[in-house]
Amino acid sequence: MKYICVLLVLLLFGTACKNDFLDTKPKGKLSDELLNTPDGIESLCVSAYSALAGPEGNDGTFLSPTTNWVYGDVRAETAYKGGGGIGDIGEFNAFETFNGVYATNGLLDRKWFNLYISVQRANNAIRRLNAVTEQQVPLKNIRLGEMRFLRAHFFFELSRLFNKIPYFDENVATEDYIKISNTEFTRDQILEKIAAEFATAAELLPATQPEPGRATKYAAKAYEAKVTLYRAYKQNADNTLAGIDQILLNKVIGLCDDVIANGGYHLLSDFQQLSQAEYDNSRESVFAVQYSINDGTAQGRINWSNLLNAPRGPAYSGDGFFQPSQNLVNSYKTDANGLPLFDHYNNSNIMTVEDGLNNNVDPRLDFTVGRIGVRWKNYNAAPYGPDWAREPATYGYYANKKALVSPESPSMVKGFPWGGSALNFCIIRYPDVLLWKAEALIELGRQTEAVSLINEIRTRAKNSKYVLAWNNTSSTDYAARYTITNYQPGVNCNWTQDYARKALRFERKLEFAMEGERFFDLVRWGIAEQVLNEEYFSKEKSLRTYLQNAKFVKGRDEYFPIPQNQINFSGGLYQQNPGYL
Repeated sequence: MKYICVLLVLLLFGTACKNDFLDTKPKGKLSDELLNTPDGIESLCVSAYSALAGPEGNDGTFLSPTTNWVYGDVRAETAYKGGGGIGDIGEFNAFETFNGVYATNGLLDRKWFNLYISVQRANNAIRRLNAVTEQQVPLKNIRLGEMRFLRAHFFFELSRLFNKIPYFDENVATEDYIKISNTEFTRDQILEKIAAEFATAAELLPATQPEPGRATKYAAKAYEAKVTLYRAYKQNADNTLAGIDQILLNKVIGLCDDVIANGGYHLLSDFQQLSQAEYDNSRESVFAVQYSINDGTAQGRINWSNLLNAPRGPAYSGDGFFQPSQNLVNSYKTDANGLPLFDHYNNSNIMTVEDGLNNNVDPRLDFTVGRIGVRWKNYNAAPYGPDWAREPATYGYYANKKALVSPESPSMVKGFPWGGSALNFCIIRYPDVLLWKAEALIELGRQTEAVSLINEIRTRAKNSKYVLAWNNTSSTDYAARYTITNYQPGVNCNWTQDYARKALRFERKLEFAMEGERFFDLVRWGIAEQVLNEEYFSKEKSLRTYLQNAKFVKGRDEYFPIPQNQINFSGGLYQQNPGYL
């Protein structure tokens, strides 16, 4: 699948810009006879897979990125929008500051539309698979498992972005879509349906696939664990946390145990390998969007979602969007024992090379963030410098290091698309599974069992090859005072449930920084208002003046508004989310 040709799919299913997600028709006239052939059905399945990278399939994808960088990190305390100023894609600035996020925002309508286009692709494939026999299509059941997996993924994205969504399967006729309310099912019921979809997919899918990138049994079980964990955190009608379901937490543990024992996954030996295309589809990758270059297409099937996110400077000449926040950088500070400073990490700033040498820091800092004076991957002309930042007066000087391959890599496109490469985007990594299990154990009061799971991830960070100083004089002359150790209850920490919960949540922040997940974690845990208003905006606005009026409104900003175009399309049947006009 890494280098699969999608030309036929693009010809068949290219979409035009429309205001509702249900009017999309395939371009051209194609007979049912053609689409019901094995080759036609396979093309439909590939079309659904291609939607993982964005159904537009071109450079417009950055306006509704499937990597969730703007939805999951820019809306959290971990990243700034970046770019050429607050007016450069002003809709994203509204998302970041929670000011001016209206139902008329065209980019929200675009995101909704594209996700339902993706659902529709999966449904179309399922409908035709249901109409053929295994004799006609020998891989029928496997493809059905894959399509149900993809449909569940797209609905999960819709659920955690918009909450109130219309849910339907392949059996609903197109003309009946308009009759489906977005409040027919509650959040809990939607997540229950999505989890059941992944469970059914797991029954149909094999443990391994001959082509990288196709969904497997254990990818489906891992995703079921994720959705079940979200569902365990019950929400009130105003989006606040109502409680945590212990039965569902135990189910999460069982699913994770199955994936850990039988999925064949393990951590890569070096954290920096996560940004090297040579390690795509490694045993750490549970499920990933596949990207490629030199694949017979004009510019390669690169990550158009991240088109704007390469820094400026001599190595990439990019647009400088998606910059790490000062809060994130400070989060990597460690104490004398090499443990995170949960309550005091943000009391001072790590800004210069000297700051990194005068403070203990987690080595993942310089694997994740580009800092002035620090070596950038394998680039040997100069260290990361001030000229790499596009709008430092507004957004500072940091850059997202994790999501880019080294500029000399043969896996990177030279020139436009800036920083485009064959580097996959992981939707689920094996550390997710370890930390989901740890989280469930901690919330059940079994925190002692969670220590080894968190430590497994910290051990990998500790044993990774550290970033060397620019003018290093030895193999241990590092760019910062890297200090990280494992949690040792009773020795270097008091491993209570409260402490373990802090450790788990902080570990997710450090391990998955800039991967589009943080905001959704904060909402799930019911702490978004506390973290954003009390811990983040109150401090960060002294450095970034554009955040002066930023404020997260509890009971509203956990979800986006339902796009007005979609409400209009439904004839007023769709109901708006709380707090939006």
